[in-house]
Amino acid sequence: MSLNDAPLGKTSAYPDQYDASLLFPVPRDDNRRRIGFQDGRWPWFGEDLWQAWEISWLRSNGVPAVAWAEIRVPAASASLVESKSLKLYLNSFNQTLFSSPEQVIATIEQDLSSATGAVVHVAFRDVDHGMMVPGRPDGFQLVDNEPVDSVGYEYCPEQLQTSSDQVSEKLCSHLLKSNCPVTGQPDWGSLLVEYTGPAISKTGLLKYVVGFRQQQDFHEHCVETIFSDIMRQCRPSALAVTARYTRRGGLDINPWRSTGVGAAPQGRLVRQ
Repeated sequence: MSLNDAPLGKTSAYPDQYDASLLFPVPRDDNRRRIGFQDGRWPWFGEDLWQAWEISWLRSNGVPAVAWAEIRVPAASASLVESKSLKLYLNSFNQTLFSSPEQVIATIEQDLSSATGAVVHVAFRDVDHGMMVPGRPDGFQLVDNEPVDSVGYEYCPEQLQTSSDQVSEKLCSHLLKSNCPVTGQPDWGSLLVEYTGPAISKTGLLKYVVGFRQQQDFHEHCVETIFSDIMRQCRPSALAVTARYTRRGGLDINPWRSTGVGAAPQGRLVRQ
């Protein structure tokens, strides 16, 4: 199957009875070969943290239940899942009876693990439990107001430059925008870069981020491209890149890639 067979960009019926066949895997290999990696040899650890805000099913007495979910897909999985197919799949729970939340979680974990080719972990959160929502995480410096003479709207990794100073710092830009490779619709996000190594030019990082404005790619592919470009152009000794994309169809995707083992940061930003 190709992306032409995906539900994205097409008129779709919204089934409300459980149907695992709705999930549409997208192999990761093509993009990784395009940015210079293959055969499972890439310079990162990571995972994709999906936050699903429209989870519902029927309890055994017929009364609906609701929750929101954190879904963690390993970056080492063979495939990602196309976002509209995940939305349709989760909607298929709406009128389906389950004996417990644990049964719903186990079903989602089994289906997503089968679709992606790796063990996927799911956690449900109570919708009645609030959370603090920051504009950006503590300790991250905003680069969006750095002085620049001009910017371009074409992808240009050469904008990434460094000085001889050695630093450990955290940088943030809310100006990340790319476009869906199927529909061409805009995807908005906040980019978080945490690194140790030669000091990255904040002006250069700003210009680089703006250069993604016309890029057409999946969220996960954008983050892997950004991670790879920073590694090649700036040569940090440690690096973690996260993009926190805004919600679409009740889902937001937050890919995280790092030189160190860990997990994608929890929580959300104000635009999510």
